[in-house]
Amino acid sequence: MAIVEQLTAPYLFQYQYRRSTGPILGRFLAGLRECRIFGVRARDGRVLVPPIESDPETGETLTELVEVGTAGVTTTWTWLVAPRRFQPLDRPFAWALVRLDGADTPLLHAVDAGGPERMATGMRVRARWRAERTGSMCDLACFEPEAGPGETRAPTGAPPPEPLRRMDAPVRLDYTVAAGQDLSHFLRGVAEGRLVGRRCPGCRKVYVPPRGACPTCARATAEEVPVRDTGTVTTFCVVNVPYEGMTMALPYVYASILLDGADSPIPHLVQGIPAAEVRMGLRVRAEWVPPAERRPTMESIRCFTPSGEPDAPFESYREHL
Repeated sequence: MAIVEQLTAPYLFQYQYRRSTGPILGRFLAGLRECRIFGVRARDGRVLVPPIESDPETGETLTELVEVGTAGVTTTWTWLVAPRRFQPLDRPFAWALVRLDGADTPLLHAVDAGGPERMATGMRVRARWRAERTGSMCDLACFEPEAGPGETRAPTGAPPPEPLRRMDAPVRLDYTVAAGQDLSHFLRGVAEGRLVGRRCPGCRKVYVPPRGACPTCARATAEEVPVRDTGTVTTFCVVNVPYEGMTMALPYVYASILLDGADSPIPHLVQGIPAAEVRMGLRVRAEWVPPAERRPTMESIRCFTPSGEPDAPFESYREHL
């Protein structure tokens, strides 16, 4: 096969995770909502910021919260020239470890210094707070150099606030996917309404999507083999749990589908049949989007639906589960 240009695409995997906080982290977050920062006193007298529930040396439970200052010194830092999506600032900034006044351990956060020439280890910085605060680490927008107009807050001496019981913790994985030559060739075929695999010259298995080498024989797979857009459900999962941003009605089925002519199944949606009736051996057919809407992605196949054929016998796919 001729060398083809690799496909790349941005990929963002994210969901909102909600967790309970406990009395220590819950009060720390409630304090941030009030522009206050708390640490916890360890058995050796050190004040740990951010607070933790167990002593790092002895494992004992820690309970004594201590309010610290909202200003401190940088202990180390690195300059970020090109911030990524969802990072604290949309312009170049420093990631720094900041040891707040009254604390013995540093806190990792962003410093909005304007340029790397204004950063230095040991420089004084102070907290910059968001106008609207909800009780999260994002309430502390960043730190900024202390040598300038602004407010530095000292500990109030008031008792810690009542703890927040739960917090939303967004989980994000943001990167660029490089498909590689074999997968790029396969996806370009999908955009044209074609499905192809590659055959191992040793065991003669056909892999879909194509692989550069057979995982069993470790031999290069050079022979391209067209496969059909019909196949057999080998295994499946019925999804009943809702999640943020979902676009399909529950329940729905995600299945491994062994295409006719292939020896490795592909994952895809199975629709057009009640979830309770999906079964191993069900014969299905690809439902393609209109040709003008097809792209080099598996979303060019909207789903697989029952083909109306009799179920495949277990012996025909038991080696492909």
